Amino acid sequence: MFLNSIKPSEGSRKKKTRVGRGIGSTLGKTCGKGHKGQKARAGGFHKVGFEGGQMPLQRRLPKIGFKSRSKTFSAEVRLSELNKLAGSRIDIHALKLANLIPARARSVKVIDSGQLNAAVTLVGIKATKGARAKIEAAGGSIEV
Repeated sequence: MFLNSIKPSEGSRKKKTRVGRGIGSTLGKTCGKGHKGQKARAGGFHKVGFEGGQMPLQRRLPKIGFKSRSKTFSAEVRLSELNKLAGSRIDIHALKLANLIPARARSVKVIDSGQLNAAVTLVGIKATKGARAKIEAAGGSIEV
């Protein structure tokens, strides 16, 4: 194969429509643009969203704040923070009472950061692989 033999594949390059070449071409005289009007003129297109002078929709709607629907209600707790809690069974309610997670949190995950001194049982709380290993090494368990 040589550079001078390279050609585009069959049908990949369409011929440009030639307008204004007589009535037999079906695109003669007005060139398929009809008679008069804004769309028949050179440069006769308006910007996207233009409504002919009427106040556009994006300017008619009120601009009042934003509330994300995809906002997560999850929280993270460090492994070392579990030492502050009294008791061996820990659930989401206990973490909220200790102010370790926000009140709106629905799901909680324990991350591997720090050391755990006492054996604890996590109820309804997820844990990372590293945190799970340290909890089980300390004699604790995780109930899902």
